[in-house]
Amino acid sequence: MTLPAPTGTDHVAPYQSYVYAYPHKTAYRRLDDRPPLSTLWADEPKDALSLYLHIPFCEVRCGFCNLFTRIGAPDGLTGAYLDALERQATAVREALGERTPVRFATAAFGGGTPTFLTAAELERLCDIAEHRMGADLRAVPLSVEASPATATADRLAVLAERGTTRLSLGVQSFDDTEARAAVRPQRRADVEAALGRVRDTAIPVLNIDLIYGIDGQTEATWLRSLDTALTWKPEELYLYPLYIRPLTGLGRRAGESDPAWDEQRLRLYRAGRDHLLAHGYEQRSMRMFRRADAVPRGADDYACQTDGMIGLGCGARSYTADLHYSFDYAVGMHEIRSIIDTYTASPAADFARAEYGRRMTTGEARRRHLLQSLLQADGLDLAGYRARFGGRRPEDDFAAELGRFADRGWLEEHGDGPGAALRLTPEGLAHSDAIGPELFSPAVRAAMAAYERK
Repeated sequence: MTLPAPTGTDHVAPYQSYVYAYPHKTAYRRLDDRPPLSTLWADEPKDALSLYLHIPFCEVRCGFCNLFTRIGAPDGLTGAYLDALERQATAVREALGERTPVRFATAAFGGGTPTFLTAAELERLCDIAEHRMGADLRAVPLSVEASPATATADRLAVLAERGTTRLSLGVQSFDDTEARAAVRPQRRADVEAALGRVRDTAIPVLNIDLIYGIDGQTEATWLRSLDTALTWKPEELYLYPLYIRPLTGLGRRAGESDPAWDEQRLRLYRAGRDHLLAHGYEQRSMRMFRRADAVPRGADDYACQTDGMIGLGCGARSYTADLHYSFDYAVGMHEIRSIIDTYTASPAADFARAEYGRRMTTGEARRRHLLQSLLQADGLDLAGYRARFGGRRPEDDFAAELGRFADRGWLEEHGDGPGAALRLTPEGLAHSDAIGPELFSPAVRAAMAAYERK
């Protein structure tokens, strides 16, 4: 395809939304027909499924967090939740049927904070994945999220023994003052002690999450956090821009337009990117950097968003070719608690049907594939797009959007023939959180706008 020469004439706010899945759950609605999972999965390929188990508990809720999670758990709640998770797993595995072989190619535990569970509860979580769903955790990439406070030696020992290949530690900042500003109470000494315990387990891949754009953060303090992280030689680093969203601890600032903050975040992003590139890391997306000599061993964000995704737990999503589905969604603590309570009280029969979701049209599938591919450093494989969508070219479906991105200097075509790809330029990657939302369809935009926050 031929892209126009860039002129870079319009200004676009760089930080609009982190697009980690499309369509977003705020575009889901209650499914009145509650379709049986056995019908949804009947004709789906099942030889390379992804499995995700969601644990909706944290010891604290950070000021920026809008994930589906609650603070703490009354006595017995985590056990009741695992009981429900086992009922759901049994119902889902039965719905997959025995007509075709079922195999899981990747697995992940997320949240919330999976390591909020005790060591014994983590054993049970692994048993559910293995004995109820049939996933061989020691034979596939297994990624687990953790916090410094809950990355204890006994929990890490369980995860390592059960086959964890990647552990992601949410550090956010090694500066205690910045951590407090983000409403994340922690001490650097405790964080480093947790990192030491992770390295002692010899889990192959350590990822460290860091955040830029925190109140009071400077380029000097940001680079100090990066340098501290680098002393641990993490195989991966994720650099997240701070977002402030409604119904979160910092939500009083949500929705404010702040060009100066945008410029600060862009400046810190570029400084962090250049610092990591200079220290032997490769950029895989706007957020993700991998050490050049590290072998990928865990299921990354991109792999977990493909069709053939089975999510267990009240905050998890599942993806078939025709339907994305989950349970109800909320951000506010009262509503989250209510959804968790409903989930833990649900009988097995309720887990055999899809409750909330969004039907996927062919046009939305093309849009999702473009969005997911374009936001990765490798970009969109043009031959792969044509093969997947009946010979259609990206410009047949998205000429206006692709033209705008190229005009801004964000998009280029690389290579010729079978290896040709559309890739974001370095500035395009920097503006991923503007590009993603711009690719949303009018129908998805309308559904998200109509969603009532709770």
